[in-house]
Amino acid sequence: MSNEVEDVSLEDVKRGLADGSIVLIDVREPNEWAAGHINGARLNPLSTFDVSAIPQEPGKKVVFHCRSGKRTLQAIARAHEAGRTDLNAHFGGSMLAWEAAGEPVER
Repeated sequence: MSNEVEDVSLEDVKRGLADGSIVLIDVREPNEWAAGHINGARLNPLSTFDVSAIPQEPGKKVVFHCRSGKRTLQAIARAHEAGRTDLNAHFGGSMLAWEAAGEPVER
């Protein structure tokens, strides 16, 4: 697969979570997660990032998100270094865009 990063839109994230086609990985820290997270996301903090914990599920796209989109790029780079070149997608707007759009946050 290509190492080019794919920017997934808010609408695509919402649709993918609703239909189960996206696995959303939140790479923020546990305190950020506790303050509010997207329902259905899975926590894998960048500080303790574990690429082996990221599922390889046929037909599902793994999408990373954080607060603003910067840590997602670091997570993708780490995944590639670990040999997971299938991990290229991120929700670039991340939590800032999610909350700005008025989407629900779980606490």
